Parts: sequence; structure tokens; C-alpha cells
Amino acid sequence: MPTGLQQFSDYLQHEKRYSVHTLKGYQRDLLQFQTWLNKKDDKANIIVKADSLDIRQWVAALHRQGIGGTTLQRKLSSLRSFYQFLIRKQQLKNNPAVDIRAPKSSRTLPDTLDAEVLTQLLEIPGDSILAIRDRAIMELFYSSGLRLSELTHLDVMDIDLDEGTLRAIGKGNKTRVLPIGRKAQEALLKWKKNRAILAKEDETALFVSQRGTRISARSVQQRLNHWRKKQGLEQHIHPHKLRHSFASHILESSGDLRAVQELLGHADISTTQIYTHLDFQHLAKVYDKAHPRARKKG
Repeated sequence: MPTGLQQFSDYLQHEKRYSVHTLKGYQRDLLQFQTWLNKKDDKANIIVKADSLDIRQWVAALHRQGIGGTTLQRKLSSLRSFYQFLIRKQQLKNNPAVDIRAPKSSRTLPDTLDAEVLTQLLEIPGDSILAIRDRAIMELFYSSGLRLSELTHLDVMDIDLDEGTLRAIGKGNKTRVLPIGRKAQEALLKWKKNRAILAKEDETALFVSQRGTRISARSVQQRLNHWRKKQGLEQHIHPHKLRHSFASHILESSGDLRAVQELLGHADISTTQIYTHLDFQHLAKVYDKAHPRARKKG
């Protein structure tokens, strides 16, 4: 990896504390642009010398290949962040990606679970140590709307069951304090009483694997899929679907978009606004069923 890209990667990992998944996304986008540039010119570190025309041509080429607007926006965001980093390091004067926008595409609404499906998923039977741990993990996902990386990074000291709160470190190394629901508190209390069965003596992680060390994101995904099958649910369930469900259900009940933004840790409320579309869909269905002038004649 060229020097500039490596420095940027180290910055995202150690200073910004981005997750492995996010870090790989940035690296993939930047190396893809580097590869495309190398086909035009074989000068070393040419990504540092790219101008806005190069970036526009690359985005146009990707768009012709059928790459959607959302993906192109993410790639441009990676470039803007990279060049901004070089400016801060005084290796560049101007950001060539700053005024370039991707073609718009329709936003895909996040997939959510209804309350009945969630109840079926979360009512894990048995008192094995893995069942106790996994019940606490899934209850906490749905209770507090955590990202997968936020949950796996939790330490025991981040949870305050007396106050019913937790401290999560999200994107950009930003900390937020979140409430923990009653069901999640009960599941966590039971897990904390039994955690020592699995955890190594010096391990600080809240959730640990059978090896006694911090549980990995991949293991959490596998366990969620295990219980999805065990509970007889056909639809695919991933951790982010629990986060989406949390956001949608809170917004549906409260109508408070700003509160949902704070709970999710979104820097920009436009990211949160996608859940208003979900809420509107729900309201529209209720309206169609309930309003005398909306109901179809039998």
C-alpha cells in the first residue's frame, strides 16, 4: 500500500478507532481508485496527484458500469476524507473531491422486524452459559440500538445496571450514554453473574467467547443466525436488523426524530430521516385499513 494510503489507514484505525469493517471499506475504495488511475498513468503515488477531473471520470466510469448512487457517494466520501487528511498533514493544498457529488439513486429502506418476530427470537430457552450470554447480547442490541462494533467493544465497566445505562463508543470515537431497557437489564444481570464461567481472569470485555476472550463480530453474527434457526424463523436476521427495528419502533411510538438520532449516534439527521419513511409506510397501512374513505369496497 502506498505511503499516503498507509498513513491514512493507520490514522483511521488508531486515532479515529474505526471498526475493521469500515476500515476495509475505505481501503477498498481508495485502492480501487489507485488502480484505475494507474491504468491512465504509472507514476508512483498518483492518487496524491489526482485532480477533480480524474475523480469525475472515475465516478462516471463506475456509474456506466451500473454502480448505484449510494455506493458512489460512499466512495467519494472515502476520497474526501483521504484528501482532507493529506491537507491536515500539509501534504496537499486543496481537496479535489470536495465539490463532486454522485448521481442520486433511490434509497433502500432498512429491513426491520415486527414485535412478534422479535419476541419469538428473544425468548431463548434454557440456562446454558451460551444461552445466557446470547440472550443478553440480543436483548441489548434491540434495547439500545447498538452497532455490532459498539457491542463487541463494550467492557464490563461500560455497563451501569444501577442506573440502567451503558457507555458506547461509536463512529469517529464519539461516546454516547444510552438507556438499557428492563428486559435487557435482567438478561445482563444474569450474564454478569455467570460471566466468570467463560471469561479469563484479566479479560475486560463484557461479552466473551468460549475461549474466554472478547467475542468477535463474526461470532455474534453466527450466534444470531444459530438462534434464528433454533427459534424457527425463516427470514435472515443480522445485528443491524435489530438496530433498524429499535429505531423504527422508537420513532413509531414517540415521533421524536431528534431523540432517535441521538440514540443511534448519527452525526447527520438526514441519516436518521430514512426511518420516517418506514414510519409513514406503517401509518399509511393503518390509514388504508381504518379510514372510511380509504377502505376498498368489499
